[in-house]
Amino acid sequence: MSQTAVNEHADRDGLALPDLLATCARALAAAQAFRDAARQAVADLVAPAGKVDPALLEREQYAAHGFAWLATYVAALEAMLHWAERLEGEGALRELERLLLQAAFGEYLRQLLGGIALSQVEILRPADMGLDEATVAALRDDPAAAALIAGAAPRLRIAELIAQGLDSGGLDSGVFGAAGLGDETLDMIRDQFRKFANDHMEAAHGWHLRDELIPLPVIERLGELGVFGLTLPEDWGGAGLGKTAMCVVTEELARGYIGLGSLGTRSEIAAELIGRSGTEAQKRRWLPGIASGALQVTAVFTEPGVGSDLGAIATRAVKAKGADGGDVYRITGNKTWITHGARSDLMTLMARTDPDQPGYKGLSMFIAEKPRGTEAEPFPAPGMSGGEIQVLGYRGMKEYEIAFDGFEVPAAHLLGEVEGQGFKQLMATFESARIQTAARAVGVAQNALELGLAYAVARVQFGKAIIAFPRVAGKLAWMAVETMIVRQLTLAAARAKDSGRRCDIEAGMAKLLGARVAWANADNALQIHGGNGYALEFKISRVLCDARILNIFEGAAEIQANIIARGLLSGRN
Repeated sequence: MSQTAVNEHADRDGLALPDLLATCARALAAAQAFRDAARQAVADLVAPAGKVDPALLEREQYAAHGFAWLATYVAALEAMLHWAERLEGEGALRELERLLLQAAFGEYLRQLLGGIALSQVEILRPADMGLDEATVAALRDDPAAAALIAGAAPRLRIAELIAQGLDSGGLDSGVFGAAGLGDETLDMIRDQFRKFANDHMEAAHGWHLRDELIPLPVIERLGELGVFGLTLPEDWGGAGLGKTAMCVVTEELARGYIGLGSLGTRSEIAAELIGRSGTEAQKRRWLPGIASGALQVTAVFTEPGVGSDLGAIATRAVKAKGADGGDVYRITGNKTWITHGARSDLMTLMARTDPDQPGYKGLSMFIAEKPRGTEAEPFPAPGMSGGEIQVLGYRGMKEYEIAFDGFEVPAAHLLGEVEGQGFKQLMATFESARIQTAARAVGVAQNALELGLAYAVARVQFGKAIIAFPRVAGKLAWMAVETMIVRQLTLAAARAKDSGRRCDIEAGMAKLLGARVAWANADNALQIHGGNGYALEFKISRVLCDARILNIFEGAAEIQANIIARGLLSGRN
């Protein structure tokens, strides 16, 4: 058989490797060695004295961020192999899952050697990190890696299997591969929230087109289902479940509509803030209401000109006597990009209590109560004013800018009743927030995949469904592969969090890769729709707008890569 014929066969069916899992394990070891060599090469650039130099890290940002992406790829392959091993142990590793694994390894190994896309205009290659040809050759010539690279693209067969699954069982039948949750309770939770999402998909598109808030009865139903107290202890009215369950719920809701998957984000942050750092009185006052959904929450951190640089927050909180003679803090300053701001009852609000302390040290966190606003009067509280920011997508909760002018917060509502701890308190929640954001990205990616597949099967051109054309089929197949990759990477981060170990790097990796995959899937699904995808009536037009925000909030991709690189180069993980 000629090499061309071998390649065509591999493209359709994958290589018939005698022991795929063992081959992947050996290739993973080679990729890990490649990552370790890259870590040393980049450390030589940014930490020549053994400690990361901030000035050098900034100067060598391209190499450092590239290393973060490289390490994320290797972590993704680790997660995929562990997923396949779990399925193998359960006797559930079918042809489709084997091909998803093989395609993931083959393509990511190719990209490690040939170039990783940091963005549409930035390709990171090994030489950009200072890796020499011998290091590159060690991975390229590794027998296991070479075998997987040779069979990297069984995409047509993947697309064929997915289409067959769609014909036989519909989108809810595991057509895109088994999630491998390994827990009947999690499977039941997934099924429950998948049905909820399916029931609201059509309505959600209307909310987006009309730029409406998600109706209150929908939010109330989510409260009844336990979304807002999912990870809170039962003592405080929560379900007492872990971050893995949070990922399952979030993915399914975001698959229906990103707004549904995002409603619990601020409640999750607030509950963790209060649960970790609040006084007993603060926990009693707020946690049960947050858990039930009776108290809707917004996060009030960002300021005009202050995005990721929270140390530059200028909003002031000055202690004074209130009208009733009690101690209060008067808040003055401007905040922006406040999601769910008008309809919220509580604000987790970051302000500077000590102007003489530089950067993060003078910041404090408040749990500030406010009356619930309306569209006509979004902020009906003394000392508060503001208005809506019109946005492309992510519309169901709306975005606001808020001006505080002497807005009073009782001193007893200072989180933990200790000043100067706000930034530290917030950082303790970022692992959970980024894992949850990664799960939202998985849901959006899955939604785009499903929309693209359904259209490709139904749309007939030149006498056949367009899924019959290799480039359409290939797009869908790779979308399915990368969706599974980020699902498993996100679940791995959640399991690490549930085990009680630090997982800021894992959470950051899941968010970094998940956001890119959500955008890529949405873009490719719209391309499959052709001109129809650009029409507002087609859901993919909304999904494209929604997907774009994921690469920005909860830490823009560049910030996320910087955090990952700094952590890894400082010796963590």
